Amino acid sequence: MSDQVSVASLPWWKFGHVWLVIAGPAIVVVAGFITLYLAISRPDPLVTEDYYRKGIEINKTLQGSPNSVAPAVQARNHAATGTAPSPKTESQP
Repeated sequence: MSDQVSVASLPWWKFGHVWLVIAGPAIVVVAGFITLYLAISRPDPLVTEDYYRKGIEINKTLQGSPNSVAPAVQARNHAATGTAPSPKTESQP
């Protein structure tokens, strides 16, 4: 006896696994378009034209302050040149 069950051939869109496979790439494409929209509609703010001059002015004001960044500048220069910074002599009152 050969009991063969005849399965009706269903169209491909009626299988759930097909939609599971299609859903992943479809979500990525939609997310890509949303990202593109956000990137185009909200541009990054530009740096001011005279950013270098403003940076120099900030450094000049910080050099005179008690919380100076001079040790950091000395360390940066030492790392760049390889020479040891000269020690500062402070006058005693």
